[in-house]
Amino acid sequence: MGTQEPHAPAWSSDPGQGAAPQAVSAEPGPGIVVRDVWRAFGAVQAVAGMSLVAPRGQVTALVGPNGCGKSTLMLMLATLLAPDTGTVQVAGFDPAVDAAAVRARVGWMPDQFGTWDSLRVREVLEIVGRAYFMPAASIAQRVPELLAELDLEPLADQPAHVLSRGQKQRLGLARALMHRPEVLILDEPASGLDPASRRNLQRIVKDFTRADGTVLISSHILTELEEMADNVVLMDRGALVDQASLRELAQRPQPWRIASLDERALRGALEALGIRGVSVTPPDRSAGGRAEAVVMVADEERAALLVADLVVAGARVVEFAPAAGRLESAYMTTDAGRRKGAL
Repeated sequence: MGTQEPHAPAWSSDPGQGAAPQAVSAEPGPGIVVRDVWRAFGAVQAVAGMSLVAPRGQVTALVGPNGCGKSTLMLMLATLLAPDTGTVQVAGFDPAVDAAAVRARVGWMPDQFGTWDSLRVREVLEIVGRAYFMPAASIAQRVPELLAELDLEPLADQPAHVLSRGQKQRLGLARALMHRPEVLILDEPASGLDPASRRNLQRIVKDFTRADGTVLISSHILTELEEMADNVVLMDRGALVDQASLRELAQRPQPWRIASLDERALRGALEALGIRGVSVTPPDRSAGGRAEAVVMVADEERAALLVADLVVAGARVVEFAPAAGRLESAYMTTDAGRRKGAL
């Protein structure tokens, strides 16, 4: 890499390894705690020693490949499955000891919407309210609120079976919110949603945590998760791989993309800074029509130093940004991320 300046190691082309698993601080208090939980279905070990903490007042993203045990874990948190061994606490209650107390405090949205198809949208929410023993006056007030918040008012008197996938997702979220829970457990809630509905989902989730609620959310759409999440739990083969806050992820190495108006100037600047072994894509081969290069940078502080050095070196930089989101970068350092088709 040449002579090292005080911040020269920042743009090493070696991606290195992901950080070792670490626990997220429980402040301001855990809404969900999972300790060494195991669950098998016959010979299939779906969850294998899983542990996590989802703090109250924050959104925790649960990320992992298909079949890694995410849905099984969420079913246990929602009291719909019992762990073989290990302990779970949701809002301070153990589902194995007091399932009713957990259900009263949890809003559960599965990845597949299931309901009575003959019921109208309004009736679905009214039935859910009764199932939670909500007073009639509370149901009468809450249903119109949710119909408006989830943009379901035009569909209120339509039978559930005529709804599209995205409309059913919105109804599923309304159903989870009906009884004003303390904890939301959302499995692929953005699946099938249009862009406006996804933005509304993000707003609802963030508003929920601002009111001191706890959210555990699973999705394969990592860019959208990153806009909502405060923490991430990476899971693979039923076990914890990594757990960190989004702030912590910003301090980990990740690839940054440099775009320049001049291929020769970019190559010269990289060489002058001692950055070798980095491929520069010519303008006629890049999607943006500019010379581009991707370099590994140690953290955001070093990224700021690098872009300043590139400008001084005459690189004619017009864009400098992470080549991938923080969640995606963290995921791609895991064994699951390296497997083809894992996510």
